[in-house]
Amino acid sequence: MSTSNKVKTLSEVVEQRERWRAEGKKVALANGVFDLIHVGHVRYLEGAKQLADYLVVAVNSDASTRAYKGPGRPHIPEGERAEMVAALACTDRVLIFDEPNVRHIIRALKPDVHVKGTDYTPDTIPEADEVRAYGGRVAVAGDPKNHSTTELARRLQAERGSK
Repeated sequence: MSTSNKVKTLSEVVEQRERWRAEGKKVALANGVFDLIHVGHVRYLEGAKQLADYLVVAVNSDASTRAYKGPGRPHIPEGERAEMVAALACTDRVLIFDEPNVRHIIRALKPDVHVKGTDYTPDTIPEADEVRAYGGRVAVAGDPKNHSTTELARRLQAERGSK
């Protein structure tokens, strides 16, 4: 499937999820800003994919990113961030969301597993109660949190300022 065909609306992803469920397939949901994609993002998403047959990734919209990360973010517009995430082989569907968290996506999609990065534990995942309420599970994937978009942006800015 081409990259652009992987980016869908929530309702389209829910329809696809029902087809996958009918086939007995498991679905994982991962989410994040994915601004200035780095190896930590790749390892997180590849780890999430290993937990299910299909991986859906919810990407924060520009507005929700600004609310979460502050002014000046994101560096890359939402459509481009979604397209870059969709280009990863481990990603099956991508959607963009405006809300401050993915609870509404979890309610609609009911993923078999909701996956967060290693800056969380299964006990600190904010939406864990939502997932467990319908019998889903939560998991943590990826490598230790030694990669940061914020730090990468600072380094790039410093390098640009020193020239």
